[in-house]
Amino acid sequence: MEKIVVFTGAGVSAESGLKTFRDMGGLWGEYAIEDVASPAGWKRNPAVVLDFYNERRKAVLAARPNAAHEAIARLEEQFDVVVVTQNVDDLHERAGSSKIIHVHGEILKARSSIDASLVHVLDKPTIELGELCGKGSQLRPDIVWFGENVRHMDECAEHFAEASRVITIGTSLTVYPAAGLVEKAPWRAEKYLVSPEPQEIPYGFKFLRGAAATVVPHVVKCWLEGRKPV
Repeated sequence: MEKIVVFTGAGVSAESGLKTFRDMGGLWGEYAIEDVASPAGWKRNPAVVLDFYNERRKAVLAARPNAAHEAIARLEEQFDVVVVTQNVDDLHERAGSSKIIHVHGEILKARSSIDASLVHVLDKPTIELGELCGKGSQLRPDIVWFGENVRHMDECAEHFAEASRVITIGTSLTVYPAAGLVEKAPWRAEKYLVSPEPQEIPYGFKFLRGAAATVVPHVVKCWLEGRKPV
């Protein structure tokens, strides 16, 4: 079965009403993003970090998949689809996609602050100070912070290299190393970048300008009908 890799960023979730760090202007309340999204910030004030992600988690739980998420899920009717996402929400899962790789973690999970392998799905929208893992350390969001290693890069690179079609949606392709994955796509693959704003287009990609919730369903319809998007 033909493989499609879908690479998504914050722009897709933004169309479901979820704020991006860019929307926040680098600040959340009076705190710089680095204070709530870095190991140093966690060490200085874990309560503030937990509060920040508790608010983000509540917003995720209140959000709904949009037309782009739903269209991506429909591709599985005819293709082997792998969604590689920089997003930490579960909107792809809720829309029906079955193969999703979260390179920056998942906000609806918690993990040990001393053993990254101890991860579990949260059964409530908050993590509180004093909630401990099985090894006795404070639970933290299962999120990749600035300065931490992006996940599953080798696996993702293999999927990109095997793809006959790649569509990149809602990402500025400026957050590395994840953004470098598009360079692994075969030169013969059919490749598109969907964004509402002009930006630097990776070599071999065709730029489709517009909102993800509008453009992606069109691309998916064309592919399911055996046509190239125009």
